[in-house]
Amino acid sequence: MPACGVFVALCGLSLGAQAPTAMPYDHIHLTASDPEKAYEWYVANLEGRAGENAGRVIFEPFTGRGPLPLQLMFIKAAAAAPSEGSVIDSIGFSFADIGAKVRSLEAAGARVVSPVRDVPGLSRRAVVVDPWGVTIELVQDRERTGFHHITLRVADPAATTRWLLSAFGGERVTLAGDLQGLRYDTTYLFVLPGTGTAPSQGRAIDHLGWGPRNIDATSADLKANGVTFTAAPQPKPNQFGHRTAYVEAPGGVRIELVQHAECAWGKAE
Repeated sequence: MPACGVFVALCGLSLGAQAPTAMPYDHIHLTASDPEKAYEWYVANLEGRAGENAGRVIFEPFTGRGPLPLQLMFIKAAAAAPSEGSVIDSIGFSFADIGAKVRSLEAAGARVVSPVRDVPGLSRRAVVVDPWGVTIELVQDRERTGFHHITLRVADPAATTRWLLSAFGGERVTLAGDLQGLRYDTTYLFVLPGTGTAPSQGRAIDHLGWGPRNIDATSADLKANGVTFTAAPQPKPNQFGHRTAYVEAPGGVRIELVQHAECAWGKAE
């Protein structure tokens, strides 16, 4: 089931108290048969710009200060399954003119899943799928444009939301009805019901990423709380100056922890 109902509830949300020590949200890894073409597509069609390293896309400028802008990164995969049907269902962008954006994305090779429609008393929304199988929800949030949200579909949204709050903090978002989500600075993470969704690894949206300041301390805390690590923290920074580790959230949501240890972005306050 595609993310067709997120924005219907968005304008009816209320914000709860911020969980202690919210960890900065960092990135999303997408898969593509041609990562270079995917990078160019997101830059050209979704108002992206060059990120921290080659092939990474950001949607707001890096100012040299925290929080760091969210990045999209691309993994080469010959035939990844689409994001629909996975626990990481979709990503979302906000634009002032949804109709024009849908037309331009369709002309650039996106497939329209849900045409533009007005939601009475709220706003407009549409859903497309990029050329590599990533479901993209387009919304018209009057408060901000650019990258907007991520949607998970899991068997128990309340339990997954509690897990995420315990692991990474965040600001709880209460939506209309029983929909739940979290906010990390300017990025929303919606946690919606889903039946039989597949683990994210190897899908068009492979994994999410958070950015701890101290990966060793964070990893120790997560392990003490019973979080499953699929890859332990790297002892030394990689070629990008990052230290990384991988954990798995309920339902098979793959998550990377990345500390910008020895790089320019790591110096951002």
